[in-house]
Amino acid sequence: MNNRKSRWVWQILSANFLLFLLVFPILAQPDPNPDSPTPILISEPNSTRALALPDSKFLRGNVSRIESRAFLPDSKVVLYVTNLDLLADEGASAFRIYVEDAKGRKYRFPVLDIQPLKGQEWIYALTVRLKDELGFWEEPLADGDVLIGITWRGLASNRVRLGFGKTGGDIKDDAGAVPTPAPTSPIKKSINVEPNYVGYLYSGDRTRFMEQATFGPTSELDTRIRRVGLRTWLAEQFEAPYPTNPYPNLALMPINIDPNTCDAICRRDFYSMYPVQNWFFKEAFYGEAQLKHRVAWALSELWVISGVDTQQASWMIAYHQLLSKNAFGSYRDLMYDMTLNPGMGNYLDMVRSTRNNPNENYAREILQLFSIGLFMLNQDGTLQLDGSGKPIPTYDQNTVNNFTKVFTGWTFCNQACQNSAPGLVNYKDPLILNQNNHDVTAKTLLSYPGAVNQTIAAGQNGATELNQALDNIFYHPNVAPFVSRILIQQMVTSDPTPAFVGRVASVFNNNGSNVRGDMKAVVKAILLDPEARGNIKTDPNYGKLREPVQLATNVLRQFDVQSASGGAQSDGYINQIVAPMGQNAFNSPTVFNYYTPDYVIPGTALNGPEFGILTTGTTIARANFMNTMVFSRVPVSSFAPLGTSINLSEMQTLAAADTTGNRLVDTLNTRMMHGAMSAQMKSTILTAVQAVASTNTLLRAQTAIYLVATSSQYQVQR
Repeated sequence: MNNRKSRWVWQILSANFLLFLLVFPILAQPDPNPDSPTPILISEPNSTRALALPDSKFLRGNVSRIESRAFLPDSKVVLYVTNLDLLADEGASAFRIYVEDAKGRKYRFPVLDIQPLKGQEWIYALTVRLKDELGFWEEPLADGDVLIGITWRGLASNRVRLGFGKTGGDIKDDAGAVPTPAPTSPIKKSINVEPNYVGYLYSGDRTRFMEQATFGPTSELDTRIRRVGLRTWLAEQFEAPYPTNPYPNLALMPINIDPNTCDAICRRDFYSMYPVQNWFFKEAFYGEAQLKHRVAWALSELWVISGVDTQQASWMIAYHQLLSKNAFGSYRDLMYDMTLNPGMGNYLDMVRSTRNNPNENYAREILQLFSIGLFMLNQDGTLQLDGSGKPIPTYDQNTVNNFTKVFTGWTFCNQACQNSAPGLVNYKDPLILNQNNHDVTAKTLLSYPGAVNQTIAAGQNGATELNQALDNIFYHPNVAPFVSRILIQQMVTSDPTPAFVGRVASVFNNNGSNVRGDMKAVVKAILLDPEARGNIKTDPNYGKLREPVQLATNVLRQFDVQSASGGAQSDGYINQIVAPMGQNAFNSPTVFNYYTPDYVIPGTALNGPEFGILTTGTTIARANFMNTMVFSRVPVSSFAPLGTSINLSEMQTLAAADTTGNRLVDTLNTRMMHGAMSAQMKSTILTAVQAVASTNTLLRAQTAIYLVATSSQYQVQR
């Protein structure tokens, strides 16, 4: 940007964008989707104070007027809610209670029970414990009125007053708050398209679906989904050939680089992640099998290897081929293939683990990071607790030691395999067993109810033991909720309710045909779950910060990503401007991925993994990325033979057709934000657009896109 108005826009937006961490929760807006009723907390007839009573006085009879009162900390209280349409097995775990006190502090109270009232089944009694379930605040909660609201399926209710310790205090009602007395008859409910799923007939929901299931919406994809529907599109994707752009066909190279025969270009093309990154982004831009590419990327952030320790691009390609092969297959097959992948074997030292020199890295990480986690889980992903209220470990060091013995003796197939060649280490074919280096002692593995292969007899072949050990892990009850929750976080929302996790975990355990670990069924369950679907989500804590890779592809696909000069496809070379945002593709800093799934946003009680890489520096890098792509391009160079740009002709046409800027901003609201843009945001953007001369349609389009793309409301995928 080189004119005065452009610099002004940049300065204003850069300053505003640094407030990103503070503005993640945005104002709730009405939900237009009739298949997702918005819950309503019932108040007293003539006030905004909650209709509530102590749990000890609750009867399932009719709601009557209840005298206002305060409730003691840690007591159980019954609140009343209406306008729900629950699934047959949907209960308390589908709801969350959020509380704010007069100091602006926010808490989450546990929901203990929900049940309909006798004779008034359209009203539900919600039992809540008045205790911060996350233990976020060390000091006592405020004494006086608090505002309390519930969320369900990503939808937020109204907020009502509740006396906490005492009534009164300085907190003010939300703007526009009105009494919501108990209805005397049912509120009309819509009919769901299919049991356990919410309808998908709305444009906002299609956009949200494309953001979850692909690397970004396009007009062509939206038209296709609108015509065939989500389920048919998913069925097509499950069978779509992959990849559209073939994997780079790279030869294995010597471990030691010969400076006489391998120059800088050779090193770039064979000894770095450059060709993998370019292929990956090009496939994300243009690939027809978007869902498989998306799921493979999610799996790569679960089963991590990194270019930090993976020397050659060909090694990483062999690894990614296994992720894509199993993305719609069996999770058990994925476990086997990943275990014997040479890249994984090198990264976590299994290829160097022998009976005389065992290495526990892979044994530890397959348990902690790839399958069951550190603590015992219920099927809905919540922690199981012992009699003292402490989490129950899934394994101990002795278990790790025993698995370490299982994984000894495996090495590269440097002879008699398809890709074996003299003088080269074979990182393409699966590892093979050297039985002489395998520990043949008896082993004791994971213990759990109905444990499979808890003990392994001495003297067995290592290949037999490997499958026994993987079955022992695969049938552990933690695998379903552990894997389901991470995939939900990757695709839909960072902090899913236990109900969402439980529904997906149930499908992981049994796809309906008594098959465990069916990834097609799991992916479908995630994307069609009622907590995932809907036009707009009004829960301010719902959604996920767009990780840098997806932020980049979402924006570029939205505007017909092309070569620097237009008229051709991009070469995919954008990683160099994505990496500063905190995500260098295929170069994760550790085996824990770029961010951990349990990361809690500082100053909040909100689980937000991607915020783990959001700093002042990466926040500015996000704005810089948008500045480059919206106001400029990735030019042609020795690294970028075609370069990359976006096509703004359609937005320019809209800017020319309506000099007020409304049509341009409204279109961006629909395309980029599925209609969820707040009135305040629209007003701010219109002011900036109108400050640009109406004759400069390109700068008007650029300004509007830049402001939307750098806003907190867009950067958080909701």
